[in-house]
Amino acid sequence: MTDTIRPTLTSTVVEQLRALVLLTQTEEQVARTRVAQARTDAVRRELQQNADHAAERTRALTEQLRALGGVPDVVTPALGRLAALLKAGVEQAEPLDEALLQDLQLEHQLLDRATYLKVLAEQAELPAVQRLAERLVTAHRATVEWLTVVLAEHAMGGPAALRPTPFQWVAGTAARAANAPVRFVADRVNVAIDSAQQQRDKLGAVAGKAGSFSDAVRETLTVGRSASLRRAERIARRDGHREAAEAAKAAREELGDVTADELPVKGYDSLSTQDAVKAVKGLTSPHELRVVIRYEETHKNRSGVISATQTRLADLAKEAVGIDG
Repeated sequence: MTDTIRPTLTSTVVEQLRALVLLTQTEEQVARTRVAQARTDAVRRELQQNADHAAERTRALTEQLRALGGVPDVVTPALGRLAALLKAGVEQAEPLDEALLQDLQLEHQLLDRATYLKVLAEQAELPAVQRLAERLVTAHRATVEWLTVVLAEHAMGGPAALRPTPFQWVAGTAARAANAPVRFVADRVNVAIDSAQQQRDKLGAVAGKAGSFSDAVRETLTVGRSASLRRAERIARRDGHREAAEAAKAAREELGDVTADELPVKGYDSLSTQDAVKAVKGLTSPHELRVVIRYEETHKNRSGVISATQTRLADLAKEAVGIDG
């Protein structure tokens, strides 16, 4: 390689390293805000590990910048946190699937830049940077796959690995009812950005309370609606309106308001955790899996059963999007 080309390539490598530092800082903060939305302890641990690994990747990228004479402090951690804060604020006006699609867009950009960096480093004969880029490619490819599966779970009716925040739950309902959800989101973007500074100090506390708030919302809905739904279902069946009765039943199932004999597994309440886990692994319908998860969450709440059922649902989602394993 000529002496003229190598400095140009090295300069491009430095630019990509700086861009990756900023994006990785954003990735870390997004992962930390998602921890409070985890449906199971396993997902919560995975998200925490993802955030920690992103922080480690930021350090590794910064080290390579210094080694190449770059100035890593130009891209301060505050910028990454601010980008994630703005994202978190904006997405409160969006349904969960839109927020996840934006997460996926971020990971695709990280994956594409890491792939580009790998080739650049190879051409510039920078083996340390090339090895780092290969690590990044592997990590971001895995995260892209995970988010794709979570979105597939959501498309299949959920519950996905992540719970919507109460605001996202309301936004999702509003978006489904509105003919122009894009306008709704656009109107909220300006509000979110205007209040970003005020939200910064409150973000940690809000994230920490989001899970319990979501549980409280579900409990309130269950108590307030179950009696009405059961009555509507009973009247519909009595009058021969089968579709209306099934719709009321489906709404009950989403709230976890079902009896043990309505579950897709016979004698469910008498099963041990181990037997229940074995039983849910044999279910092949996303709907049946959702019913079991809702029932567990509102009755026995056995984390092992919920995690196993969620894993089974994820397996079906992988099949739907063509992902092996």
